Amino acid sequence: MTEPSRVDDTRAALVALRTEVGKAIVGNDAAVTGLIVALLCRGHVLLEGVPGVAKTLLVRALAKALDLDSGRIQFTPDLMPGDVTGSLVYDARSAEFSFKQGPVFTNLLLADEINRTPPKTQSSLLEAMEERQVSVDGKPKPLPDPFVVIATQNPVEYEGTYPLPEAQLDRFLLKLTMPLPSRDDEIGVLTRHAAGFDPRDLDAAGVRPVATAEQLAAARSAVANVTLDQHVISYIVDLCRATRSAGAVRLGVSPRGATALMAASRAWAWLSGKDYVTPDDVKTVSRPALRHRIELRPEAELEGATSDGVLDRVLAAVPVPR
Repeated sequence: MTEPSRVDDTRAALVALRTEVGKAIVGNDAAVTGLIVALLCRGHVLLEGVPGVAKTLLVRALAKALDLDSGRIQFTPDLMPGDVTGSLVYDARSAEFSFKQGPVFTNLLLADEINRTPPKTQSSLLEAMEERQVSVDGKPKPLPDPFVVIATQNPVEYEGTYPLPEAQLDRFLLKLTMPLPSRDDEIGVLTRHAAGFDPRDLDAAGVRPVATAEQLAAARSAVANVTLDQHVISYIVDLCRATRSAGAVRLGVSPRGATALMAASRAWAWLSGKDYVTPDDVKTVSRPALRHRIELRPEAELEGATSDGVLDRVLAAVPVPR
């Protein structure tokens, strides 16, 4: 098989993930595509939506379609760091300590309601997210590859929560939203359930592996070779710099955010069948890549300002290269 045809087959397998996940999830195509982009970039995702919009089912269906392991941690106020990463356990028979792996040792980790646990436990994920390893007794233990954290937040219930600090928010490649479904989509959900759909049985729903970890690795290599013109790089920088001087903003997008926007643009361009990035690709992924990296002034929030609104104005104001 020639190299171009191999790349095309790999792209087709990754694109097919959307259809396969659609056997379990009605609507929310943007969230599904965002998760695929994150996998291609080795990035993590903050998934925001009210309870009951199938966030957990989405992660399980994606893991099934990729034939990857998945795990779930329900973050609660009494959760300890060792409950996430694992801990040393004393073995009385050998009179030695051995390491018992925590749920973080998986491919797709759903960190459910991450803002319900104190900062000490939230920070237990930082090393795993950034270094893809866990340090135990001073010794690093590598995590599986791929490893992606998909953390969820409830956008309407803040009592008893601990907002994620900016340093941790900045480690998420994308912030995706899962809104309530449209009327037609909600009818589709109920129709499936009336016909016997069981969200706990993905096999019965017909979800099958359509891409492999090897194909995902090949896709990542192909994404890394997507061409970035200097004018597009300058456009990305100008967009991020413009957020820092916006009137409603207290803290704008960091250089890490600019790097994330570049990586997401490359992945989106490749999924779209191109081997180069256009300004339109940058615009398409700018909101999910940047919205969580903008901290608004308190008075602006009281007046109804939003990060997406700031980004809309920035995208309209910054000249597009031709």
